[in-house]
Amino acid sequence: MDLAKLQAISLRVAALHSTEEVLTQMVEGLAAECSVSLARLWLVDRGDRCDTCCFQGECADPTSCLHLVASAGHSTIGAEPELRKLDGDFARYPIGAKKVGKVAETGEAVLLDIDRSDPDWSACPVWLELEDVKVFAGQPLLFRGEVLGVLAVFSREAIPRESFDWLRVFADQAAVAIANARAFETVDQLRQELELERDYLREEVKEARTFGGMVGESPALQNIARQIAMVAPTEASVLIQGESGTGKELIANAIHEQSARSARAMVRVNCASIPRELFESEFFGHAKGAFTGAHEARAGRFQVADGSTLFLDEVGEIPLELQGKLLRVLQEGQFSRVGEDKVRSVDVRVIAATNRDLRAEVKAGRFREDLYFRLSVFPLFVPPLRERRGDIAILAQHFLAQAKARGADAHLALRKRDVELLGAYDWPGNVRELQNVVERAVILAQGGRLHFELEPAAAAVSDVVAAAERVLTDAEVRALEKRNLQAALEASGWKVGGAGGAAELLDLKPTTLASRMKAFGITKPHAKA
Repeated sequence: MDLAKLQAISLRVAALHSTEEVLTQMVEGLAAECSVSLARLWLVDRGDRCDTCCFQGECADPTSCLHLVASAGHSTIGAEPELRKLDGDFARYPIGAKKVGKVAETGEAVLLDIDRSDPDWSACPVWLELEDVKVFAGQPLLFRGEVLGVLAVFSREAIPRESFDWLRVFADQAAVAIANARAFETVDQLRQELELERDYLREEVKEARTFGGMVGESPALQNIARQIAMVAPTEASVLIQGESGTGKELIANAIHEQSARSARAMVRVNCASIPRELFESEFFGHAKGAFTGAHEARAGRFQVADGSTLFLDEVGEIPLELQGKLLRVLQEGQFSRVGEDKVRSVDVRVIAATNRDLRAEVKAGRFREDLYFRLSVFPLFVPPLRERRGDIAILAQHFLAQAKARGADAHLALRKRDVELLGAYDWPGNVRELQNVVERAVILAQGGRLHFELEPAAAAVSDVVAAAERVLTDAEVRALEKRNLQAALEASGWKVGGAGGAAELLDLKPTTLASRMKAFGITKPHAKA
């Protein structure tokens, strides 16, 4: 073996930051020697193919073995493609089994002449014969007293002692390069995960600024608060169900903030926005080169949420064929990134939310029953806003205060007429719609008064619309106007002017209202003769 070439390989390897590149450069550089039939490198890792390993009878500890990670050779019978394969019978070696396993067990290098007549010398004597292999050299990869793996060279020519000693130096340098490459990859992985968590934190801050906290005093909201206080300190999975816009995400955030995991940001996933083909990558991450466009390794949402809470919004939108993959990680707490065999363990609490009736979805065959029971350890239902009308005025005032804090007219205020109008509406979009309506009213405000635009669902508005669907006579118009004036006076307690008076409700001047009352002959009931 050429010493200058060994030194050149060492220099190239020392400059690399990728473990994969280090391993490839090592074996390919050694295999470039014409006398080298095969150069292979195994690294110590967990046992993972025990049922199919051809050396299982010689395995003393199935939890750890040598994994073939790089292979290259120079074949006289045209078998280079086969020599590069990383699977097959010799992809795994138990620690202590055969020559390669002994090197890992003892941490001592060996240089041996091959005895082809000894059937126990090699597990593949036919290949040794065909390639005319005469010498085996095995070097442990040692780093800080730990055996990282084994470098093996099968040569057609004798390896001088000086070259073998240089191969020892090469193995030591390779071990350092592998350790450094692993460290660089770990740092890069942590950097990516921190960047991803930073992005989630930014989303958290943005959402907190735009939506606010849970607001209201209704019995329904108080009941939800009690349920949150009960389940938050536990590790139970929570399924939050309710119509769109009811604040399911706010409730999930309240559960997280009152839990032991609140030191870390809650990680959110909108299940409806993830394409089928990217589901596994988004949830579990992917290795570099796992698929077209995967230029860098990426951590998935489960890994980012390790030690924290994962909020699965719109969980009912996950396609049926992908639900099993989610169930597996919820049950076992383990997953593998797309494109890699390494099994990772995570400690994640899951809170899910949906606007669907998942029981009905289970009966219809669109949602897995086992996944439903896994998610709904503690089911929590959020009532729509129309079922807690007592919160409407409080929420509207809250959103108005937020708008003022962002620079809206500080003199804007909710009038009694505004509260009645908002309270009469059924709010199909719930709290989110109410927030949008208030923000729009602030934008449209004129003369210090809010202008609310609602769909024609409130009773008073519906009556007017129904009447407007046909042509009215003049007498009918005057009768409708009189009834409207009377309704305003009754709602204000027959107070004409001032705050909360009928004139304010009708958006008229008090003098104009008094004139119309006189024209219609409207007087207080007790004043009539």
